[in-house]
Amino acid sequence: MKAQILSGLNDPAQLEHLYRSNKSSFKREFIELYPEIKDTSLAAFWKERLSFSGEEINWGSAKEIFLVLLGIIITGLTAKLPAFFGIDEDFFYPRNSGFIVFPVLTAYFAWKNNLSKGKSIVIALAMFAGLLYINSLPDFPESDTLILACIHLLIFLWFLLSIAFVGEEEDTNVGRLSFLKFNGDLVVLSALICIAGGIVTAVTIGLFQLIGLNIEEFYFQNIVVFGLPAVPVIASFLNSTNPQLVGKVSPVIARLFSPVVLVMLVIYLGAMAFSGKDPYSDREFLLIFNILLIGVMALIFFSVAETSGKSKSKPEIYILVLLSLVTVVVNGIALSAILFRIAEWGITPNRLAVLGANVLILVNLLLVSFQLLKAASKNSQLHQVGNIIARYLPVYFVWAILVTFLFPLIFGIN
Repeated sequence: MKAQILSGLNDPAQLEHLYRSNKSSFKREFIELYPEIKDTSLAAFWKERLSFSGEEINWGSAKEIFLVLLGIIITGLTAKLPAFFGIDEDFFYPRNSGFIVFPVLTAYFAWKNNLSKGKSIVIALAMFAGLLYINSLPDFPESDTLILACIHLLIFLWFLLSIAFVGEEEDTNVGRLSFLKFNGDLVVLSALICIAGGIVTAVTIGLFQLIGLNIEEFYFQNIVVFGLPAVPVIASFLNSTNPQLVGKVSPVIARLFSPVVLVMLVIYLGAMAFSGKDPYSDREFLLIFNILLIGVMALIFFSVAETSGKSKSKPEIYILVLLSLVTVVVNGIALSAILFRIAEWGITPNRLAVLGANVLILVNLLLVSFQLLKAASKNSQLHQVGNIIARYLPVYFVWAILVTFLFPLIFGIN
């Protein structure tokens, strides 16, 4: 839609038509595009118009509300399938947790973005194939290969969701960056909903205890289990129809936490040298080290996605440069640790999966760091950094396919 908005700057009637055909999508795309077109009088007019209408919560059309409510019911019923049909929870949830929410979100954005029938069918078939495959694997809960397949299946489903979110956007890089931004906003909004839900839960259980009724077990088994999967659906709907809700909060969080995380990482690396703990001999420490790496990398990517195409002060760019370089060091330590463990004890599915992921992350971080250095030295925008991130996302998708579908065939489930 961004390309249509740009061409519509010379045709006010076309902008009005775009706005009326899909108000929420138009508003989201226009707000992201505005820094590039703010010098035009028509863009300034639309900015004021959209800002004024944004003061109130937009609840979407009646049809959209119906679809969201239907999605909430579907996610809740899916989460309750083990209780309804006596399915072993230890078998169902590790394999199917992604299928509780991702199909509903994917269908919602496919509908909202008028995804072509061909793409919709491909996504549906890919999800169905994943569902059949993961549930056909032998039941060995302690199998490393099975655990890896279940984890990487979530990445597989997440990327399919991104295809529906990007829709028919001509510039897929812009669409993927918008998707990353959506994920950050979704986390913030979901956290707020969970906090509110937690307060309501505590108050409700407490009130019933005052009159001598203990509803805690019933409440968690029926209300929480049914309602918790609805949180990302509700958050996605609110974020899609009201991008202004957390549109200003997420960039602030990214700006606040980037320097804090940078300082924390430097201190942590220094403390690690004196603690006697290292990822070379401690498997759990290596796992935590990699989780830390993924979290910091996500913060870098989210910060870039929030500001791509916009001007950013030199201190902010330098913080991102330093954070990316320190993260490269962290990744190098993790990569050397896993290579050491492979040399000492041989290849296992876990070690190969971690090795592959670390190599992919290292390449991605080096590319991002190089572009950030160029942005800092030339005082340019982060557009090229965003493009690097967007173009690299399919690489993780391919790796997720390999681990999910090929590792069990190569290493077996035992």
